[in-house]
Amino acid sequence: MTPTFDPAVRSKLGQFMTPPIVASFMAGLFGKMPGDVRLLDAGAGLGALTAAFVHEACSRRAKPRSIAVTAFEVDPALAASLEATLAACEAECTSAGITFSARIIRDDFILHAAEPLIVGDAEPTAFNCAILNPPYAKLNVGSAWRHALRRLSIETSNLYTAFIGVALHKMEPGGQMVAITPRSFCNGSYFEPFRRLLLESAAIERLHVYESRKKAFKEDDVLQENVIYRLTKGKAQGGLVEISSSHGPADTNVIVHSVPFDEVVQPNDRHKFIRLPTTAEQSDLARSVMSLPATLVDLGISVSTGRVVDFRAREHLRKEPEARAVPLIYPAHFERGFVAWPNLESRKSNALAFNEQTADLVVPRGTYVLTKRFTSKEERRRLVAVVYDPERVDADHVGFENHLNYFHQGGRGLDPAFARGLAVFLNSTAVDQFFRQFSGHTQVNATDLRTLHYPRSEQLVAIGAQIGEALPEQEEIDRMVADLFVE
Repeated sequence: MTPTFDPAVRSKLGQFMTPPIVASFMAGLFGKMPGDVRLLDAGAGLGALTAAFVHEACSRRAKPRSIAVTAFEVDPALAASLEATLAACEAECTSAGITFSARIIRDDFILHAAEPLIVGDAEPTAFNCAILNPPYAKLNVGSAWRHALRRLSIETSNLYTAFIGVALHKMEPGGQMVAITPRSFCNGSYFEPFRRLLLESAAIERLHVYESRKKAFKEDDVLQENVIYRLTKGKAQGGLVEISSSHGPADTNVIVHSVPFDEVVQPNDRHKFIRLPTTAEQSDLARSVMSLPATLVDLGISVSTGRVVDFRAREHLRKEPEARAVPLIYPAHFERGFVAWPNLESRKSNALAFNEQTADLVVPRGTYVLTKRFTSKEERRRLVAVVYDPERVDADHVGFENHLNYFHQGGRGLDPAFARGLAVFLNSTAVDQFFRQFSGHTQVNATDLRTLHYPRSEQLVAIGAQIGEALPEQEEIDRMVADLFVE
């Protein structure tokens, strides 16, 4: 019987238990196992991953001679139950003729890993296999974890990437790691140091995506996009990467697609985004979008995150427009491809007091293109763009809330026709689907928008000149944008 544990404790530790069906799938991703396995299970919990690995090893025709497990678990309640799991693993190995040994280290994996470097102890024996479902939590800059990671020359902002980085550090060349984590590390500036560490330390050989955000950890009610990957420590990257997808763990219709590594991490991408084209059609789409001729630099424009963080500017927020206040734009003001302001039915504010404290938070009157940084799970579209038209909002300045990105030209507005054409392009199904290959379903960072390729300025102006009081229906948007890929 599975014991119950305090949800508050598990939330604090970032613990989400691996369902058996997920653990079995992960164990099956290992290639040929070493004759003598030295397995690392960091954040072992109840031991589901180790149990799945042992069962996989015992089921193979080419079995290892021995399996030595090192399982880390900081939670005493879980560590006590982990002992029973490891005892069952030993019994299964004995029946299969495999020598089994295990030790549980009841300590924080990251802090423990840094200790030998502090006291000068010799490095322990490196692992040749690792299987991980690390905890998820942000790491504060001044935390003990961040200090320990710096001793290992690892710079990252989340506990799950810290676990992966430390585990790679502890593996021997040629060692295999299979892990399940959020896919948020695939893009964005915060995870760039981690992506560089991963790509410099190991070769990516397999990536698996669960299309549903609800299925992988449904027992814990986790709404998180997960990716499973197999890495080989110290192996030169190259050739093909297998990318597979399924709706969820119970879906037996797994689609496997092999792509050149250059389509996963593009050679000219200085941010090292990891892209996940799960079908041949998605690979074709990626090539089409990335073949567009212009970058934002070529177009002479920039994209920034909205400057108004409402909880920090609370005393300056106004529910209704008033004298000496400027419009404050939220996603709630998006309507049919344009900003509709004010929205007095929304719970959000509609204005920002204009004074010395807020002068740096606003931009001058002009035409801007806005995108949502976050979309809810109910929304079909990942990338949602609108035009802020100064002809519809009579104000000399405007504030954009922090949940928005805005396109501008040197801090000022865009050509109106160009802005309309840009909004049409960003709202196309092709760009939306391309975006999902590296950005999933959670948020749109300004860095993500900077990595896109765009049509030429005159092409966007030509599209924008056709736009009236509202953007066209989706079918017409897609037709207009499809023509940009045919040259």
